[in-house]
Amino acid sequence: MKNEPCPVFKSATKLKAWLRRRKAKRVVLANGCFDPMHVGHVRYLAGAKSHGDFLVVALNDDASTRALKGDRRPVMPATHRSRLLAALEMVDAVLVFSARDVSRILRAIHPACHAKGTDYTVDTVPERDVSASLGIDTVIVGDPKAHSSSEVVERVRGSRGRGRSSR
Repeated sequence: MKNEPCPVFKSATKLKAWLRRRKAKRVVLANGCFDPMHVGHVRYLAGAKSHGDFLVVALNDDASTRALKGDRRPVMPATHRSRLLAALEMVDAVLVFSARDVSRILRAIHPACHAKGTDYTVDTVPERDVSASLGIDTVIVGDPKAHSSSEVVERVRGSRGRGRSSR
């Protein structure tokens, strides 16, 4: 982990200005709910970072996470998820957003690359048409989809009250 967490933004306009001041050459955008974060997410973000010099992670806010994942999510609020992401060495900035996809963010910050995890193919990325129209590369990164936040949540919820002791 780095000494200081990177900045967390709630405005793509402010993020774009920050990137300009940093003279970011090749910006990569990765996105997701990260609720809860697991090793597959870390591998996805490391793979995304390998495609550029600045990694921006667009994080679904609580309402959009709920819309995508169901009423019992998120299990961690966006403020906590954003700070965890911001502490990762490979992450240069976090943007908390409220939409179901990142089309508006792609248009606003115009990264060189949009990275998605291996649960997608280039043809199934929801924002593929927007990226193509803007000349943004779409890449699939990370390890094979063998990790699931939903499975982690269900495992934790299922283990409550089973008499497990930490002693």
